[in-house]
Amino acid sequence: MRKFEHKDLLGMEQLSVEDIELILDTAESLKEISTRDIKKVPTLRGKSVINFFYEPSTRTRTSFEMAAKRLSADTVSLSASGSSMVKGETLVDTARNLQAMNPDLIVLRHSSSGAPHLLARELKAGIINAGDGINEHPTQALLDLYTIREKKGKIKGLKVAIIGDISHSRVARSNIIGLTRMGAEVTVSGPPTMIPVDIETLGVRVVHDPVEAVKKKDVIMLLRMQLERQSKALFPGLREYASFFGLSMDVMKGAKDDVIVMHPGPMNRGVEITSEVADGPYSVILDQVTNGVAVRMAILYLLIGGSKE
Repeated sequence: MRKFEHKDLLGMEQLSVEDIELILDTAESLKEISTRDIKKVPTLRGKSVINFFYEPSTRTRTSFEMAAKRLSADTVSLSASGSSMVKGETLVDTARNLQAMNPDLIVLRHSSSGAPHLLARELKAGIINAGDGINEHPTQALLDLYTIREKKGKIKGLKVAIIGDISHSRVARSNIIGLTRMGAEVTVSGPPTMIPVDIETLGVRVVHDPVEAVKKKDVIMLLRMQLERQSKALFPGLREYASFFGLSMDVMKGAKDDVIVMHPGPMNRGVEITSEVADGPYSVILDQVTNGVAVRMAILYLLIGGSKE
C-alpha cells in the first residue's frame, strides 16, 4: 500500500493527487463495513479520538463519531459550551489539557480560520480540520470527490458547476482545490457580491447566470447562503435569491442527461434548491452522507492506523 506521510489533515492544499487517490481507494475498501450486520472492525482498537466542535454540526460530527466507532477507536465528544472555554480558557490551553490525556487524534471544528493549523503546531496529537471559519473543510471535499468518482467512474475531465455563496463557503474552497487538482473543469456561479474578486486565480471560471453555468455540466453542487458568516446583507432576501439563483428542474434543463446534483447540507429547501430537485432522480445528497462515514474511516485509518504502509 502507498504511504500517507501526514500527521494532520488540515486542508486540501496539502494533499497531492496520490494522497487523494489513496484516501478514496481506502474509503472504497472500508465502505462495505457499514453494510454488515455487525458494523465494527478492531482496526483502531486502543486508539483514542477527541471530537472538539466549537460550532454546531450534525452530519460532520455524527459522521466522525460513527467512523471512529466502526473502527473500534475510543471517542470523546466535546463542545465549546461544555468546555472550560466558557470560563475564559484559550483554545490552545484547552487543547494542551486534552493533549495531556494522550489522545491520538483531535477532530476540530472552529469558527476561526486557521485554528486547526495553530493546534497542529502546538500539539503532538494529529489534528483533523472539520471546518475552520471560511477557510477549508477538507473531509467534505474528499467525500464529494468520492461520491463523484463512485457515480461517474472518474473525476478527470468532468465539468462541475458550484452555485451559491462562494465567498463564505469553506466547502467551496476545498472542493475547488480538490476538483481542479484531480483534473475537473470547475465553473462557479452566484450573486457578484458572494463571489471573491480573485476567484479565477484558483483555476475556475465565473458565470453569474446559473442557467448558463449548468449547461453541459456533469455535476452541479449547491451551497446555501451562509447568513451567519455575513457581516452585512449581500442580497435583498431569500425569496429573491431563490428566484435568481435557486436550482429548479427548469434551470437544470441545459445540464447533461446524467447530471448529478450535490449539496453538503444543511439544505434550505425552496432557497438554493427546490424539493423536486433535492428528492429527484439526479440527487446524490444522501449518498454523500453515506460516503462521508467511509471517507472519514479512511482518514482516521491512514493517520493513526498502525503501520504507515
